[in-house]
Amino acid sequence: MPSGIKVRILSEPDRNIDFKYAVIASRYQNQWIFVRHRERKTWEIPGGHIEPGETPDDAASRELKEETGAIDFTILPVAAYAVEKDEIKTFGWLYFAEIQKLDKLPDSEIAEIILLDQLPLNLTYPLIQPILFEVINKSIQE
Repeated sequence: MPSGIKVRILSEPDRNIDFKYAVIASRYQNQWIFVRHRERKTWEIPGGHIEPGETPDDAASRELKEETGAIDFTILPVAAYAVEKDEIKTFGWLYFAEIQKLDKLPDSEIAEIILLDQLPLNLTYPLIQPILFEVINKSIQE
């Protein structure tokens, strides 16, 4: 991949891995939800850092609520992944959420959400998000 970034899906993640991120590909009314951070003009799949003492599952639910306003949803882990850049590896969990009900967007770092049929062109992480999105699409078609 360009820019020295490698994304790898972990088939059997080691229990000792220090997972840092939870990313939640989310659908609402048969469309994908993407979020825009207040300080950026680009779009991303909802997600964020796993806080100290928080499980990846708890982080995924919290981030989904904070970033989309979701109040009624089902969420499932899909895959663990690793991102390597400049010989530094970080790990995360990828989730899929089907949202039944959205509330007002909480006052947070997210400025707005959009609903689309596919990935937007102007992504915040264009070397990572398309790979994660492809994994989600394959998993929901199985």
